[in-house]
Amino acid sequence: MNTSREAGLLPLAKTVKTKRFSLSDWMLPLLIVFTAVVAGLVQPRFMTVSNGINLACQLAPLLIISLGQAVAVIRGGLDLSLSSVMSLAGVAGVMIMNQFGVPAGLVAMLLVGALTGAASGILIAVFNTSPLVITLGMLSVAQAFALILSGGVPIYDVPAAYIEAVGYGTVVGLPVMVWIAVALTILVGVLLKYTLFGRYVYAMGSNMSAASKSGINVKFNTVLVYMVSGLCAGTGAIILTAWTSSAQPIAAANLTLQSLAAVVLGGVALTGGAGNLRQVITGVVVLTLLSNVMNMVGVSAYYQTLAVGIVIILAVILDRFRRQDPR
Repeated sequence: MNTSREAGLLPLAKTVKTKRFSLSDWMLPLLIVFTAVVAGLVQPRFMTVSNGINLACQLAPLLIISLGQAVAVIRGGLDLSLSSVMSLAGVAGVMIMNQFGVPAGLVAMLLVGALTGAASGILIAVFNTSPLVITLGMLSVAQAFALILSGGVPIYDVPAAYIEAVGYGTVVGLPVMVWIAVALTILVGVLLKYTLFGRYVYAMGSNMSAASKSGINVKFNTVLVYMVSGLCAGTGAIILTAWTSSAQPIAAANLTLQSLAAVVLGGVALTGGAGNLRQVITGVVVLTLLSNVMNMVGVSAYYQTLAVGIVIILAVILDRFRRQDPR
């Protein structure tokens, strides 16, 4: 049974992995180097170690959310609820943390994220509905619960030990939050590349019908995909609440769209079935670097929002040109 199933997956796996090398593979890395060099010449402070650490801290939340977004997009969907789920997980986790201790609060954040993601996955799988519509609805549901639990105001009563350890602690010179992002990146990378679940994710994104006919339990694995996405949102809540020393009922509202932009800009196909975490990391670095440079040269927040919007549009256009079979 397993042999026939893997045989059915083989053609799909080949279509995913056999991608010809092209100049476009180097465009974003070269853009990163060019931007860094120009920024260093314009503002020498950009090249300092302290700014490098600050850049890594800015990058961590977006990278964590983008990992969850990438899994959903590779499966052939997307997740618009990530920021709201992160807000709900942060509020619920801090409330539990104050009652039962820091470990219980951390577990609560991860559980709230995973269970909320699972709820989206169940609705998508059972009713065969659009991930866009379901996750958009879950965005409002999670946001509403976060506002109800917090009374509509940020919770600043966060344990000092937790803030010190996760938000400002360092290991081997790097902030703990950066190590958390690195660990999660490795975990998701292994999950996608070396497990049967990862092969199923690519197969479903490549051709849902063929994946189902080859013996994959599409519904069950769809739930798992959105559980992973929600778990990433819960992890994002852990570092964001510690970094900001508060649980915000509306936390980093633009992070979801930025994660989608980073994923697509890096080269993960919006149609699903193709992409890897190297591309996700590249897209995240581009967006974070852009934001960091604009902050350092004093660009207004309004123009920064405009720049992110333009990048999102360009990402979609680039995705269109990347496809071998445009529709």
